[in-house]
Amino acid sequence: MPSPTIKQFQVTFDCAEPERVARFWCEVLGYVVSPPPAGFATWDEFDRSRPPEEQGSWFACGDPSGVGPRLFFQRVPEEKVVKNRVHLCVRVGTGLVGEERLAALEAECARLIPLGAVRVRLLYDGTDSCIVMQDIEGNEFCLD
Repeated sequence: MPSPTIKQFQVTFDCAEPERVARFWCEVLGYVVSPPPAGFATWDEFDRSRPPEEQGSWFACGDPSGVGPRLFFQRVPEEKVVKNRVHLCVRVGTGLVGEERLAALEAECARLIPLGAVRVRLLYDGTDSCIVMQDIEGNEFCLD
């Protein structure tokens, strides 16, 4: 019997400040904030309808073209302690090699640092390259 095809998935981030981290990733990926839940005109209106301890506990954004996965950010009480076992690779150098690829990665790195990203290290062998970074809450990702 053939396996069912997965049509959609979302990537979920555990974090301390869901809206702040979501807005960071909107800037990185060109995503847009998801509409507020049904029945609410704005996210602020939705948040005000919830008990104080649940306000700001989650936020979401998505690819405006509908192609990429939805990103969901949920508040958790514990801080990040160790390296992520899964991370996003932001594909900015696809099809490029050598110095041209490195220049594209460095340009994107320079754009993300003022948003709060942290450069961790460059992996470069003369042809292929990757820049390991962290988002505003320390989650690792790569510019690839």
